[in-house]
Amino acid sequence: MENDNTKAFYNTETPGDWEVSRLENACSHFKSGFGITSEQIYESGEYPVYGGNGLRGYTNSFTHEGEYLLIGRQGALCGNIQRVSDKVYISEHAIAVQTNQNYDIDYLAYKLEYKNLNRLSESSAQPGLAVEKLIRLKVEFPPLPEQRAIARVLSTADAAIHTTEKLIAQKELRKKWLMQQLLTGMKRLKGFGGEWKEYSYNKLLKVVKRPVKWDDNELYKLISVRRRSGGIFFREALYGHQIKVKDLRETEVGDFLFSKMQIVHGASAMVTKEFEGAKISGSYIDTIAKDSNLLNMDFFNWYSQLPYFYHQTLISSYGVHIEKMTFDFNSFLQLDMKLPTIEEQIAIAQVLQAADKEISLLKAKAEKLREQKKGLMQVLLTGKVRLKINNETK
Repeated sequence: MENDNTKAFYNTETPGDWEVSRLENACSHFKSGFGITSEQIYESGEYPVYGGNGLRGYTNSFTHEGEYLLIGRQGALCGNIQRVSDKVYISEHAIAVQTNQNYDIDYLAYKLEYKNLNRLSESSAQPGLAVEKLIRLKVEFPPLPEQRAIARVLSTADAAIHTTEKLIAQKELRKKWLMQQLLTGMKRLKGFGGEWKEYSYNKLLKVVKRPVKWDDNELYKLISVRRRSGGIFFREALYGHQIKVKDLRETEVGDFLFSKMQIVHGASAMVTKEFEGAKISGSYIDTIAKDSNLLNMDFFNWYSQLPYFYHQTLISSYGVHIEKMTFDFNSFLQLDMKLPTIEEQIAIAQVLQAADKEISLLKAKAEKLREQKKGLMQVLLTGKVRLKINNETK
């Protein structure tokens, strides 16, 4: 292996048998990709086109052949790393890196991921990563057999993450399908039948107002609703004297909130236990069921996430620009929705809640796997923990 004379012999954190080398010494190929227009990229073709964020399509020529690491060089993708092989077209949005024979390309990919190349980007409105800066980056390399062993361990961790993320995507598609089928009556749960009945929202919903008794010295926990049915979140907590408009209202579990200014973007949600007693401003409409034997609010909360409900809120709003439209709640109340019996509503909500919980558990598992991988990287890529290398791994 080539040694870089910049290695600090006093660096006790790097094992003595590891080499510190600049990337320009570890890599035989170090170039930016080539420009290509969208007219030259097709849905199918002979050679795949890769940019800073993966496959973009196909074209009829190639620029690189072999095994490469692609490093994203612009914007949010700056420092993003991916592996490609065979004959490919690499666009100008990526830097192509090919290692010398004494360096393992997979180990280098993990090492660069660990080093977070985004920090090397030039500071500007459109951050960019320059080849000149990248080639001077120092990288620690253990002996080649250990590089390969480390890469195998981390690739196993990546495979577990990928498998879980793929399962999450499948479960989310299934939940979306269930919502569309169950909430519209296209699919019925076992044991339920009969026609769904149509009701105006005016017959189903009632506005509630629970004014806050004002105290300038009290700390009020404020909540807002995210767009695209993203749920409720806590805003900053403010003391009464910090709030200019003295018009807050208290929420209760089961309330359903409409944002007057953001409803066309899907900003509506039901108050859950976590947010009980939190305060909302006058920019929200707080509703409950007029008759709990007619409308289940859990069912309604799921229904509010359907594209058709989004459409209903849009046609009930007015304004000259989508970002400045205001919700006309009285117009919305004249519109209709179809409902099954209260028992079927409850059953449907429970099925969807179970599907949602399954996804949440999988997301927690994926996050735990990512944390485990991060821990492995911290100890394996720095030499704090050494892998036992036998003849089979060399």
